[in-house]
Amino acid sequence: MSRRRLVSLGLGAASTIAMSACAGSGRRAHADGALSVTVWGPQEDQAVSQGRWLQTQCEAFAAAHPEWNIRFKYGVCSDGYALDAIVTDPGAAADVYLFSNGQIPGLVGCIGVAELGGTWVDEIRRSNSETTVSTVTYEGGVYGFPFTSNTWFMYYDRSVFDEDDILSLDAMLEKGEVAFPLDTSWYIAAFYVANGCTLFGPDGTDGEAGIDFGGQRGRAVTDYLVDLVANPRFSNGDVNTSSGAKAFFSGSWDYQKALNAYGDRLGVAPPPQVTIEGRLCQLRAFSGTKCVGCNPSTELYRTHPEVAVALAAHLGGTQAQLDHLRLRQVIPTDINIGTDDVLAKAQMDTMAYASVVQPLQGGMKSYWAPAESMGKELVSRKVTHENSARKTEAMNEAMNVSVV
Repeated sequence: MSRRRLVSLGLGAASTIAMSACAGSGRRAHADGALSVTVWGPQEDQAVSQGRWLQTQCEAFAAAHPEWNIRFKYGVCSDGYALDAIVTDPGAAADVYLFSNGQIPGLVGCIGVAELGGTWVDEIRRSNSETTVSTVTYEGGVYGFPFTSNTWFMYYDRSVFDEDDILSLDAMLEKGEVAFPLDTSWYIAAFYVANGCTLFGPDGTDGEAGIDFGGQRGRAVTDYLVDLVANPRFSNGDVNTSSGAKAFFSGSWDYQKALNAYGDRLGVAPPPQVTIEGRLCQLRAFSGTKCVGCNPSTELYRTHPEVAVALAAHLGGTQAQLDHLRLRQVIPTDINIGTDDVLAKAQMDTMAYASVVQPLQGGMKSYWAPAESMGKELVSRKVTHENSARKTEAMNEAMNVSVV
């Protein structure tokens, strides 16, 4: 049995699961029988000034389950650094924690995240888009309760572009200046994927397939981008690098920047389509999620896995996501949450039909530098129609060089 398959829990699982762990936590129940549960999350989710989201949710969970008599211990750990904090001694780490989905392979490798199963997975599938579910799926297993997305979309000036304009980047460029960070690896992939180029197969799960940004499909995109850069209404960067830009592309973290630029004229929408070789192609932003996971190497999980999984489900659940949105403008992934928030709708729509999951593959290490180099050479006009085929193949070859 692989390490990934050590644990698979269903709803209401109450059995004690014996499993090898990287280290023991040494934590025991209190003298009065209370269970000690350690939870890690970012400082922002624990700050009094921002509503103490984490503590409030945990206290509500404990109140709903008096039969478990839980006492919480909290630790500050950014969701982007959960793996770094867990990998050295998983058994001494948190029982339940927040993390970004790109860390799943490493967490699985050190037995730092539990595979979910049964009706928990059914609920995750009912509450999230297929794209969102795929961000927490690794080698066939589901490893976390997603609660917010990590992707980018479009901010624009509604006085310049109407609802039809924003469906097509080419149409937008006929009306006003558009800024796009073409020299940034996380963004430029959207054009290549739009035209059918792939990263590790069609769904990002085939590590042997490598990256396919070459051939005619890749060259056609490079040629499109040569023309895009030459368009006087295109600028590289965002609204801060081009004061004339009436649209730019970023994530929820730049909402205030967009509001400052466009005021009450601000519109937010998924990425538009582009026309490549006479075909409309949907730009697809890289996407990921932030999630809640359980640590199978701790004493709590070995003795009371049902408590850890239920708590993780609660922290990633509908009400917790609503409270996250209210307190910190953390956009929910739950498709059953109705919201008239334009930012939330744009992010959820992007995840649903205008994104591609950033693959959970080690070979992604080879993607970033060649993609950035191509973007920079396009912006500096070093890539032309005459050399686009050669430049595209060189990029593709570099992307498929193994990086240790």
